[in-house]
Amino acid sequence: MTELLAELWPPIALTLALSAATTLCLLVIGTWLALWLSETRWKGRHIIGAIVALPLVLPPTVLGFYLLIALGPSGPGGMLAGLWGGRTLAFSFPGLLIGSILYSLPFMVHPLRTAFEALPREHAEVAYLFGASRWQRFWWIIVPLSRSGYLTGLVLTFAHTIGEFGVVLMIGGNIPGRTKVLSIAIYDYVERLEWQSAHIVSLGLVVFGLVAVTAMLMVDRGGAHRNL
Repeated sequence: MTELLAELWPPIALTLALSAATTLCLLVIGTWLALWLSETRWKGRHIIGAIVALPLVLPPTVLGFYLLIALGPSGPGGMLAGLWGGRTLAFSFPGLLIGSILYSLPFMVHPLRTAFEALPREHAEVAYLFGASRWQRFWWIIVPLSRSGYLTGLVLTFAHTIGEFGVVLMIGGNIPGRTKVLSIAIYDYVERLEWQSAHIVSLGLVVFGLVAVTAMLMVDRGGAHRNL
């Protein structure tokens, strides 16, 4: 067991780091995008909303394939990596982060957009009449009243990133210490016919998933009670 924990520590640390970085990035990106989608009256907003939701129905390998091309030496990622002497963003932590942000985007944007669209407009209008700036209205009214949406988005994004497999495998491969996350570790154990190790890691992720879903349901229920 001690040997297994020692072997699993790098994938655990990398998975937690990737999930935390993805969640923090999407907290900023998702807030801006969800707020824009909830307020804009532009006719093309439905197309943007569909693009944001696309990872929900798109096979992860499809998204991973196109990301592999985009992040590779001949794509924009290769040109960006060339700024610091690299050849590609694929098979690296920055590449994993970009893929995770795109793949987990709807899990942050959808709860926030739903929360923003449910806000009573009267609160913001009254604050506007009293001279509050847009930034003040956001921090004083929108964020506090959208707390359940933020908590749901944070839990879903973090948990979803923990369990990513297809996109991570396509753009990161299985490089120990660099791109080998927990989901890849399970795949590796199965390939090596190490069933006990695969069971232990899989059971741990099942327990984590149950805790995350329970927390999300409790947040949703608490938000529903506050709105009554």
